[in-house]
Amino acid sequence: MKLAEDRVFRQSALLIKDAVSKEAYEQVKTELATLNADIELVKANIAQTELRAPFDGIIGLREVSVGSYTSPSTFIARLTKISPLKIEFHVIERYASSIYKGMKLTFQVDEKLSVFNATVYATDSRVTEDTRTLAVRALYPNSDGLLFPGRHVSVNLKLNEIPNAIAIPTEAIVPELGVDKVYLYKSGKAQPVEVTTGLRTDAQVQIVKGIQVGDTIITSGTLQLRTGLNVVLDQID
Repeated sequence: MKLAEDRVFRQSALLIKDAVSKEAYEQVKTELATLNADIELVKANIAQTELRAPFDGIIGLREVSVGSYTSPSTFIARLTKISPLKIEFHVIERYASSIYKGMKLTFQVDEKLSVFNATVYATDSRVTEDTRTLAVRALYPNSDGLLFPGRHVSVNLKLNEIPNAIAIPTEAIVPELGVDKVYLYKSGKAQPVEVTTGLRTDAQVQIVKGIQVGDTIITSGTLQLRTGLNVVLDQID
């Protein structure tokens, strides 16, 4: 390029002095223009070999070697976006109507004791027929890059909060002829009372009616209890 530009400069100076023909001057100008066009074409071809991602992330292992021939379908490497992270989970259809955009949730990763906060940003438009569940997606900022995509997490959702609720261990419930009962400890004896239950978890059940705050319930050996049986408490929680 530098030689071509110098040639045009010299021919221009000679043309002013009528020491060279105009055709010779036009010839070197054409050569310079052609060279410029060739250079721009090379730059364009080089640009086509650059891979530019539409987002920031972490590049994975390279799957091709330097000098290998590639095509648009060649898998070169995986670029993974790690901030924010999407969390996808499913809730049973019974609670589908309670999930909404902007809902807060917490989750944990198996080997980490920390609790992370995320926000629901989308739900599926229908319940899956075979599993009877609703797909839900949430976002976690992951601004520190601490978590990697593809991990399994345990999601905790607070669907409802009942203030001043009474909850007892599930093993304290004694079903009898279609009626739920619990045994109270009163004056050293077992006293059965009928209760109305509400929400249940794996370990606890809500008591809507039947007992009051401050009552002492018996949680073990309930199948051997009967009305008025003398009871000795080994442990009081």
